[in-house]
Amino acid sequence: MLADAADGNGMIHLRCSRSVTEIVDRLESVLKDRGTRIFARIDHSLAAAEAGITMRPMQVLLFGDAAVGTPMMIAAPTLGIDLPSKVLVWEDEAGTVWLTYNTTEYLENRHGIPVSRVSPLKGLTSVLGEVAKQQQPDSGAH
Repeated sequence: MLADAADGNGMIHLRCSRSVTEIVDRLESVLKDRGTRIFARIDHSLAAAEAGITMRPMQVLLFGDAAVGTPMMIAAPTLGIDLPSKVLVWEDEAGTVWLTYNTTEYLENRHGIPVSRVSPLKGLTSVLGEVAKQQQPDSGAH
């Protein structure tokens, strides 16, 4: 069972009360308003439907800022496997919607990057948490 927290595998899972599409739409809007580039929006459930397979809603949003990511990739080229940043929004078997993303600590450890190099990513990940919180039942967001 997931909880609103890090899972020990380098991912944060935040429970949301809105649909997958609503969450991704909101996140995309907030990121664009902050000047963050949206590289892709992948609708896994749509692709599954096109293949004749039924799947619960699941979308991935890839986003980033070259001014932030490029210096980090110069310092640690393997970071290119994890950038641009991504967020997964998905619905579990019980109908609960989750927003999942990698922790900056995971990226630090995985790529051997000094904390000072990944600190700009903390700002982006805080946006993810803010959007998820706005979509939780107690937030009062509509």
